[in-house]
Amino acid sequence: MTGFLLELRKFDFMKVALQYVSDANGKTQAVQLPLAEWDKVMAKLKKYEEAFKLKTDIKEALEEVAILRQTKVKKQTLKEFLDEL
Repeated sequence: MTGFLLELRKFDFMKVALQYVSDANGKTQAVQLPLAEWDKVMAKLKKYEEAFKLKTDIKEALEEVAILRQTKVKKQTLKEFLDEL
C-alpha cells in the first residue's frame, strides 16, 4: 500500500462530517466531505506525489549509473555536469 493510502487510512473520518450520496436504489455513489478537509487531503496528496517523483527520479538515476559503470565510454565528471547547469 502506498504511503498516501496508509496516511489516508490514519485520517480520522469519524471527526469529519461525511455525507453519502446514494442513487434511487440506495446504492452509495459518492462521498462528500467539507472543503477544509478536502484541502487537507489534497495537500497530503501533493506532498506524496512530489515524494514519489523524487523517489522515481533517484531510482532512474541509479539505474543510469549502473549502466554507465558497465560501459567503457568516457564518463562525465561531477564538475563537468555542474558546469553545464
